[in-house]
Amino acid sequence: MTVVGILHPGSMGAAVASQVKASGARVLWCPQGRSPASRERAQRYGLDPVDDLKAMVERADIILSLCPPAHAMEVATAVAAEAFAGVYVEGNAISPAAMGSISAVLGRSGAAVVDGSVIGSPPSASKSTRLYLAGPHEASARVASVFSGSAVHARILPGRIGQASALKLSYSSYQKASRVLAAVAHALAAEHGVEEELQEIAQGRAVSYLAETAYFPKVAARAWRWAPEMEEVARALDEVSLPSELATASAAVMERWDALRDTPMTIGEALAALHTPAGGRDPELEGEG
Repeated sequence: MTVVGILHPGSMGAAVASQVKASGARVLWCPQGRSPASRERAQRYGLDPVDDLKAMVERADIILSLCPPAHAMEVATAVAAEAFAGVYVEGNAISPAAMGSISAVLGRSGAAVVDGSVIGSPPSASKSTRLYLAGPHEASARVASVFSGSAVHARILPGRIGQASALKLSYSSYQKASRVLAAVAHALAAEHGVEEELQEIAQGRAVSYLAETAYFPKVAARAWRWAPEMEEVARALDEVSLPSELATASAAVMERWDALRDTPMTIGEALAALHTPAGGRDPELEGEG
């Protein structure tokens, strides 16, 4: 039986890890230092707890890292410190250069490093997700095999480490930034009382994020994860001498939503928060106005 370790069971990590079980593999997670929400997800998806990271490293054939991109190197370094010699899948939204650095760190510990990127919503009985893999073919094929028959459709890219990360950030640079721009557009229209007209214009187009106003609260609640990802997009663009200002600016806009992390809200509350500088507070949202 193949044993897979997940670092860590967030909403995406837990859902992806649960799909591994479809191939008959066992999934481990480390409760040490994790939140009650992570514990609840791990229990719901039937993940097996281990005492600490060392225990996971000793027992896992494959370790899958799915965490906020700002912590990707920290997680990889901790795994390398335990001399992990299995297959390590770096599945976070990081730049190709950051992916290369992580590959070097883990390579020194003897691990086979696979560059991975998850594109899509958390997999479930009704939704499928794509997992792109790049790097050593044998290791990539082994990772793909543990998702056989699941809602995670693994696709092996033909090239080098960094390709999967580049694909993820190429997609993110449009998909996430465009939703942010749509929210800013609606906030400006609302200030001048023309939000209904803007919505009418947007709905006249075949496809437009401007028409998807119901998604703004979800964007605001997830911005704490998306802002670091847009900073990685900026780094990826800088690495190849492409303009990165839009990605950097998008991250700055998302930082205005920091106080709404994982918080249910209305469309109006999400738009109102855009008036509050990063690190500030909106009195109206907090009942102090």
